[in-house]
Amino acid sequence: MKVCKLHSLALAAGLLVSASAMAAGELNLYNWSDYIPQDLLKRFEKESGIKVNLDVFDSNESLLAKLKAGAKGYDVVVPSDYMVKIMIEEGLLEKIDASKMANFKLVEAPLNKPDFDPKREYSAPYMWGVTGFTYDASRVPGGKLDNSWKSFFTPPAALKGKVVALNDVAELYKAAAIYLKVDQCTEDPKQAKRIQDLLEAQKPMLAMYNSDGTIERMQAQEVIMHQQWNGAAYRTRQKLKSAVFVYPKEGIPFWNDNLVIPKGAKNRDNALKFINWMMEPKNIAEASNFTGYNNAIKGSTAFFKADLKADPAINPTAAMRALFVPSKTCSAKANALRDRVWTKLKK
Repeated sequence: MKVCKLHSLALAAGLLVSASAMAAGELNLYNWSDYIPQDLLKRFEKESGIKVNLDVFDSNESLLAKLKAGAKGYDVVVPSDYMVKIMIEEGLLEKIDASKMANFKLVEAPLNKPDFDPKREYSAPYMWGVTGFTYDASRVPGGKLDNSWKSFFTPPAALKGKVVALNDVAELYKAAAIYLKVDQCTEDPKQAKRIQDLLEAQKPMLAMYNSDGTIERMQAQEVIMHQQWNGAAYRTRQKLKSAVFVYPKEGIPFWNDNLVIPKGAKNRDNALKFINWMMEPKNIAEASNFTGYNNAIKGSTAFFKADLKADPAINPTAAMRALFVPSKTCSAKANALRDRVWTKLKK
């Protein structure tokens, strides 16, 4: 998913909390930065009497590290697809049987039975999206670039120092693998070396690796091209009308983020109420309108803002959906190869 600026806050600070709200207890939510509207959480507080405290993280890996280190203060966390599988295998999640919740009947395929949790025993869907790249058409040679990962990995010379890649090993490695037609979970050192060579060749063209502030950086025209999530691209275009989000013809990483309950959560009942509440069309649509990402809840698009509903980057055509490349859970050997590529790249 999908970060802008790290911060930690308690959304209910300064509010007058009624006695009934105090009695209902709390919910400690650990989410990606800038990934849920405060007004939505306030409405949940009002409707449920449950006080929400929000803390944020910047990557799936930092989320995993924190939970493995023994963090016990969270009731709902928001991992991406592949990370749900890892957390299940490592015994970090409560079994919640989301498929039996009242609102689960509204979850659309394929996210009603995803590969990483086919019975939805441990997770419920939140947002889904894709990771491509955005460029400023007013500042690239000829005003247009090819709809190909080649435009990102080997950009025109005029863009040197004006391109940013995400500081995310999973996103960057997967994009390179798709472009090179290499299995994203390859265990072959020769194939991993091809990815390494591509990323090393791209590195001199980059201004930085950064997953933080992708929207603001593009809107301020500090850079010309940025690897981005489609929701961030939608929000970029709110102020930078010349921004173009690319669905590369070779394929585009498809992901979804999920609501789960960490093992030993203190406010399990409140967490279950929140997860079911978030599967109501009006509620999840409010989150989509804020984040700029789609969701898997039937009927939610009726509550979308008009420009969000009309944006093909968010509501892609059938031809665009055919380009989706879902995340896979890779073997330890494949992950070790990937991590070595990343370590060498970041030296």
